[in-house]
Amino acid sequence: MALNLVWAGLAALQDYIALHVLTCLIPAFLLAGAMVAFIDKQAIMIRLGAAASKPASFATATGASFFLAACSCTVIPVSGGLYYSGAGIGAAFILLWVAPASNLLSLIYTGSILGAEMIWARVISAVAMATVVGTIMTVTFRREEAQRMGAQESGKKAAIIARKDIVLLGLLVASLLAPNYLVQGGPYSRKVLVWLVATAAVLVYAQWTKTKEGIRRWLEETWWFVRTIFPLLLVGVFMVGIIGEVLPKSWIQNYLGGNGILASFFATMLGSISYFATMTEAPFVHTLMGMGMGKGPALALLLTGPGLSLPSWLAIGKMFGAKKAVVYVSSIIVLGTVAGWFAGTFIL
Repeated sequence: MALNLVWAGLAALQDYIALHVLTCLIPAFLLAGAMVAFIDKQAIMIRLGAAASKPASFATATGASFFLAACSCTVIPVSGGLYYSGAGIGAAFILLWVAPASNLLSLIYTGSILGAEMIWARVISAVAMATVVGTIMTVTFRREEAQRMGAQESGKKAAIIARKDIVLLGLLVASLLAPNYLVQGGPYSRKVLVWLVATAAVLVYAQWTKTKEGIRRWLEETWWFVRTIFPLLLVGVFMVGIIGEVLPKSWIQNYLGGNGILASFFATMLGSISYFATMTEAPFVHTLMGMGMGKGPALALLLTGPGLSLPSWLAIGKMFGAKKAVVYVSSIIVLGTVAGWFAGTFIL
């Protein structure tokens, strides 16, 4: 039995490394490092920082998140890069939530499998939860935000990033998104090929426009994210593999049926510990609905499946601190449960 659990954990690790490191994590780490190295921190503080208008900064962070196709683990270095560039904690955690829970790519795929009704429910729920989570994080850590606000200098808005660096970040975003946007079927090698082409464009452009010192600073920031997050991701994925092995299939049939609050809670908890790469949650939920899962729990799982995972719990704690991780994860579990129950009972 113990050997089977170990093999299950190793199999999960093998799949994760084979399918996500090259085309997801590497470009995400490079993007996060570039954000810290090249974005003007003062400009970020003025627009998304602790002293910025909360409605404006929350709306900006939410809107931008829809265009970032990332899973719960991939988005952490990007959100961390934004936070350590000077963004307010509310805006950073909104990005951390919305990008995996309701990005454009996952919405399109959800609609093709589960219908337009589920798309709108997912979008509205994700945006509402983002606003609440951003507010909770800002209020809970208001003393810390006040200190960050005090360190910010008021002044005229400056350019967030130099034009040549905008192109570099654009190429990095393309290397992160292109494998999923351009290749939605066929062998994984096609995604790798697209990633290689996009990454080659990044390297050529960086060599052309950046100094050796600029590239060194970028790679140092990138390495910080890698050594901080990646080991914990591997541990978490291994644990998820073990959980998947011991979770009885009858549990799903017995506890996820209907649209009750308890069913939504179980779905939220299942999603919050399991790892779903972006877009993989839709076919999984479709299968469970065919086995009798209610629409409310299905929505809860669509939100928390890609939005949270046990690996991300650990990585968020390492990146932002244990207290912030506890507040964030607890808030998402409660809100996901309520969203699933409300939508399943009154809307879907």
